[in-house]
Formats: sequence, C-alpha cells, structure tokens
Amino acid sequence: MSRTYLALLHYDGRAFAGWQRQPEVRTVQGEVERVLERLCGSRIVANAAGRTDAGVHAAGMGVSLEMPERWEAEALHRALNGLLPADCWVERVSEMAPGFHARWRATGRRYRYEVGTDPASASPFRRGFEWALGRELDGGRLVEAAAVLPGRHSFEAFSVRQEKAPVIDGGGGAQIHPCGIRTRPYALGPYECTIGLARWEIRPEGQGFRFHVAADRFLHHMVRFLVGTMVEIGLGRRPVEDMVTLLRTTDNCGTSQPAPAEGLYFQAASYPEECYLQTAEAVSDGR
Repeated sequence: MSRTYLALLHYDGRAFAGWQRQPEVRTVQGEVERVLERLCGSRIVANAAGRTDAGVHAAGMGVSLEMPERWEAEALHRALNGLLPADCWVERVSEMAPGFHARWRATGRRYRYEVGTDPASASPFRRGFEWALGRELDGGRLVEAAAVLPGRHSFEAFSVRQEKAPVIDGGGGAQIHPCGIRTRPYALGPYECTIGLARWEIRPEGQGFRFHVAADRFLHHMVRFLVGTMVEIGLGRRPVEDMVTLLRTTDNCGTSQPAPAEGLYFQAASYPEECYLQTAEAVSDGR
C-alpha cells in the first residue's frame, strides 16, 4: 500500500542543470529522489508540475510522490527539509487522491520574471535572481505589449525550434518529424496556449519591473522569449505592434533573444479540488 503526496518545493536554480534528472550533472529531481531513496530504501520517482531549465528558480513547484503507507504528511515534510540541500526547501506537503500526478493533473501554471533596471541590480546579492538589465524601461510600453497576450494564441514564434516536439509544461505533446511534419497534433495545435494573466508591475524601491504570466501550459523557453521581446519594446528598440505580428508568425526568426534564466521563477500550479484528500489544503492557483 502507498500514499500519494504533493510537496510544494522552493529551490534556488543557480547550481542546478534544471529540474529533470540527468547523468553526471546536479538536478533538482536528482536531489529530491536521492533523499526519497534514503528515506524509503528504494527509488521513489518525483514528478514535477513543470520542468525548469538550468538556472531557473521555483517558489512553489508542485512535486507528486508515491510514498509507503507508513509515511504521514507531517513526518514527510520534516524529513524532506531535514535532508534536502540548503538550496531546496519544502513549504508544505498535502495528501492527494491515489494516482495523482503533479504534471498531468495541473490545470494551469504561473510564472513570474524579475527585471532589475537600477544600478544595484548588478549586486552579487541580486544578479543571480533577476535580469540585471541596469537601464530604464518604458513601463507603459511594457504594459501595452503584454495586453495582447491573454487568450488563446499560437506561440510558435516564442518557442525553441528543434527536431522534436517543444517541451511543454502541460499534457502530452504532438510529435514533430525532423522534416517539420506534425503528427498526432493537440486538439488545440502543438503551439497553442491559453493565457489567463499577463501583467507587468513596478517592483518596490525603484528596482525595476516584475512580469506575471499564467496559462494552461507553456512551451520551452516561452516565458523567456516573451520577456526578452517585451524588454526590447520597453527599451524602444522594437515597436509595440511587433507582439501582434509575432503571434501570427510561424517561426521565431523575428523574436528577440530569450531573457536570462536567472530572472525566471516557477510560481504555482493549480489542481482540481477533487485531487486533494483535504480540500482546505488546496494549492492556490496564483490569484
């Protein structure tokens, strides 16, 4: 017999080669599964709501765990925080319905991105946790650029081009033939996502800007491409109208370079209430 849990994990992504377990490099999944194996005596697979890249942080990554029945939520919470490395921390552990999977059951995900516009963004205490841009941005142009994003769009121009399907924080993906032919496509199309929130806000003390974005799923590097392009607009290097043009484009040749990984945070995933054995512990959907 076993119990299924959801752990809300925070991590500093600077020293990790991303979430997904890889041979001979340090990953978040590798560290979590190392601790779980120590606790249980056998490998326990940790499934995350999203698969962050090298350098990307998390402040609420949902991780599902199938644990032996003897483990209760409170004891598991203490054990994880007692054994995980200093750059990882578990906020909460909730018991979930049998068979729950943090990635496949997520109905939405939210990210934030930090851009530092003041000279102090170059401080060693900040530059590993934001884009140390160090120059002024036109906040009105940022807001105008983000205003076209909510709704369902194809984000092909804001995704990595590669020989297989784009890595997606969401359900299973379409297969992309090396010649570019799509097979077994999503009902919505392999590059379509529905954005429910896209908002820039001013950070306190003149430190710069923060971007919030929530969607049903995200393509590989999608948030970083979006931020990189909008920052170019905020710097006056591109017209605001480029955002509409790119949403109608089928390649990423005209998209700005992706924003640096260190400014990106996985913020939250949302799940149906029926996934929780105690619905009062349901994870916030970021509202």
